[in-house]
Amino acid sequence: MSLLLMSLAPALACFYVFAVWMPSDMARYQDYRGAERCAAGTPAAQAWEDCLRTASFTVDSTKLKQGGNGGRYRATLSGAPFWNGTVGFGDPGPLLSGLRPGDRVTATVWRGDITVLSREDVRQSTSEEPRDEPQMTAAIGTFAGLLAALGLWFGVGRLVGPRDPTPFAWRGFGKPLLITSAAACATVGLLAVWSGIPWWVVPALVLPLVACMAWLLGRGWRRQGATARGVKGLP
Repeated sequence: MSLLLMSLAPALACFYVFAVWMPSDMARYQDYRGAERCAAGTPAAQAWEDCLRTASFTVDSTKLKQGGNGGRYRATLSGAPFWNGTVGFGDPGPLLSGLRPGDRVTATVWRGDITVLSREDVRQSTSEEPRDEPQMTAAIGTFAGLLAALGLWFGVGRLVGPRDPTPFAWRGFGKPLLITSAAACATVGLLAVWSGIPWWVVPALVLPLVACMAWLLGRGWRRQGATARGVKGLP
């Protein structure tokens, strides 16, 4: 029963990813791509604008911390009417690693976020720039859905299944299917991002892969059961 209750959390996460998170990110990206430049000569009167604003900043400091989950790439900016503060990046180049305190940079601002930073002819997107990468979001949602399905399947199986709990045990089916689900979602999601294929290809490929693994595990379990019964039946 506890597995059935625990499966509700990943089920809700899966629903949130596909019903809220992904549509919101895709709509934000389309809005960003379709945004026009703010009217020339119009001063910035508020922090949040639906147009693309160009503003000049002074670099106060930079932070390039590499390695592990603690990797941080940031620049602290000041000197504009709004938007002063720390800007995050996904990597140190090509611009961030060359910035020094006191450098002047030009930023593209959209809806209160600095999306691009540039200096002379070098540009770098910030972590706030909307991206057309729903494939990894779909991979996260698919993995959450698979977790919910596994919890539901194992919970029902333990309640009404056969006396032998092997198929519904962690070492029986649980661990192999969890590893397969995580590896398949991560691999297919990354390949989808790199190749630019549509996001729906991620669940379309991952689900059959996991189902195939479950079938192979079930087949092996049935063979082991048949062999054990045959050995017991020998005189």
